[in-house]
Amino acid sequence: MKVTINSVHFKADSKLEEFISNKIEKLCGKMDDVQGVEVNLKLDNTDTPENKIADIRIMLKGNDLYSSKQCKTFEEATDKAIDALKNQIEKHKNRFDK
Repeated sequence: MKVTINSVHFKADSKLEEFISNKIEKLCGKMDDVQGVEVNLKLDNTDTPENKIADIRIMLKGNDLYSSKQCKTFEEATDKAIDALKNQIEKHKNRFDK
């Protein structure tokens, strides 16, 4: 499984990339049909401190799962996006287990 991390208009440090990769590996480790994962990190041009956006797309055979969250830190945004993807994965598994 290939994990691609893109940071838009800034350079993500290796600790952040490692944090995201570990979370993705845990999330997708038990799934067989994952073809790849794409993570986009962006800074929103707002005056609020909650200007970090994490977009995560899990590419599966047939369809993709997607989540985007905005928080104060990229780690928090990643955690919330992963939580949303966990719910989508459960729905995806239940739909095909029937």
